[in-house]
Order: sequence, then C-alpha cells, then structure tokens
Amino acid sequence: MKRRNFLKNSTIGTAGLITTPILASLNVDQPNKLSTEQSFDGQFPIVICTWNFTNATAKAWEVLNAGGNSLDAVEQGVMVEEADVDNQTVGKGGRPDRDGYVTLDACIMDKYGNCGAVVYLQNITHAVSVARIVMEKTPHVILAGKGAEQFAYENGFKKEDLLTEKSKAEWMEWKKTSQYKPVINIENHDTIGMLAIDQNGDISGACTTSGMAYKYGGRVGDSPIIGAGLFVDNEIGGATATGVGEEVVRTVGSFLIVELMRQGKSPQKACEEGVKRIMAKNKDRKDFQIGFIAINKKGETGSYCVHPGFSYSMFTNEGQVNQPSESYIKP
Repeated sequence: MKRRNFLKNSTIGTAGLITTPILASLNVDQPNKLSTEQSFDGQFPIVICTWNFTNATAKAWEVLNAGGNSLDAVEQGVMVEEADVDNQTVGKGGRPDRDGYVTLDACIMDKYGNCGAVVYLQNITHAVSVARIVMEKTPHVILAGKGAEQFAYENGFKKEDLLTEKSKAEWMEWKKTSQYKPVINIENHDTIGMLAIDQNGDISGACTTSGMAYKYGGRVGDSPIIGAGLFVDNEIGGATATGVGEEVVRTVGSFLIVELMRQGKSPQKACEEGVKRIMAKNKDRKDFQIGFIAINKKGETGSYCVHPGFSYSMFTNEGQVNQPSESYIKP
C-alpha cells in the first residue's frame, strides 16, 4: 500500500471526507525505528521521496542503478504516481477543486540549479514532464494555467480527462456540505517530493501534486514553488516538503533547510529547524501537518514533521526501506 497510516488518535477532521487506504508498512509504534537520520558514506546512488511511495522509489532506483542521472531518475520516479489512478493526490485521478476541475502543480530542479514548474495545469497527466520541458526549452521558470496546457500540447502531450469516476463521486458527496476541514495526515493530498543522488554524486529533485482536494479554483500551494516545496543545491544537498503548502511557502521551507545544511547542520537537524520555524509562526495551532525530507552531499538523509504519521521511502544499494519520521508533536 502506498498511502500512509492515518493517525488513530487524531481528533481533528471531518468523517467521510475522503477514503482512507492504509499504509500497512508504516509502523510508528516501534521507538527503535524512529531514528530518521541515515548515512551511507558516499555509497551512491540513493533516492528518497515523501511518504511510502515504494513504486516511485523503485522506478527511480532502476534508473540510477543502470547508471542513469539523477534528473531522469526523479522525473521517472514521480511519473509512476502521476499515472496511478488509484493515487487520488497526484496526476490522473487526483481529487478536483471545489468546482470539479483537477488541476496539477509540479516542479523539477537539476544539478546546475536549473528549474522549471507548472501551476494550475489541466488535462495533462505528467505535470512533472511539462515542468522539465519548461526548464529545458524556455527562458522561463513557471508556466501557469491555459498557457502551460497549450505549451504541453505544442510539445506532444495528449489531452486527457483527469477526473476519474471515483474522484468525481467523492467530490459530489463533498458538495452536499461543501465544508473544507483538512484532516491531520490526510490533508486531501499526498504530495510526492523526490530527491536523488546519482553515481556521479549529482543531486536533482522533483515535486508533483494535485493539491488540496476541493480547494478554491486557482489555488497553488508550495509544491511547484522553487525554494518552498523543493530546492536543490548540488554543492550542499536538497530538500522537499509535503503537507499544508501555505505554511511552507511562508517560511520558504526547502530553501531554508538547504541553507541550514550549508551552515553545517545535518539533514535531520535542518529538517527539525524548518518545522520549528513554522510552528513558531503558528503558536497554539495543531490543526495541520507539514513534513520535510532532506539529503546532503554525503548521502545523509533526514526528516521531520509536525504530527506523527509521516514517513519517507528510501532506496540504496542496501535495499528499499520506509523510514518513519520524528515529529514536533509527540505521540
């Protein structure tokens, strides 16, 4: 199962808002598995991604293990989730906005600091691939809405109906009350952010999402915003985020974490500081989740989140693991 284990003890949320597939492999009840910082002492390649998207890290690892570069690895890795109609938080099958439109956001960043992004993209499954072409073929960083969609068609992408019957049925049910109350660890989305280091030691990252379900039309979160949802500096490392994007944008979270690593903090300590900065601006708030993951040039990784329940998938020469994250709010 690719979705995370929802918090059993959370009292925040709206019953029946979305379906709840269970992340069977995430076990936050084992304290000995809660050390999230790992070091592989330069044993590259390595790939990590938010949540337990094992198929995504497996695909990225396939690219890396064959000698491929980190940029191809992260693109192909997250494309797996974009194409999975059973994943209602990314790509085709994603949950719509409150008007019934599935709108996608994605970005990608390479070892040179080049980056591309699309926001409010409709009718195209692989938003991350459109973002890569924005990066490689235009002088721009971000294309939005109809402009991004037309650009995709001009570059060979096919128009598809992204609203599946399952997501449509849930949206119709939601419209009976039209209440928007995100549930901790189920914020109606599962952003997939991915970071990889290839055999040459070069780092790339990608991030893609269909955003919060039933959001206001035109809403864009942190995921496609370079520096917020994703940031890579090949000299230092990379970071990516998931959760309520508005809070990540306000602290430019992923850039902050990379800069903290530049100052000498480990990926783990940098992620912890990133979450603490957010919580310092949200005193007494406990109604949202944020999760960060990070990797440095050594191949050390780390993660931290607001509430328990977040994890990240990792694939190295030692195999594939799901790593539970430590949290600001303790179980």
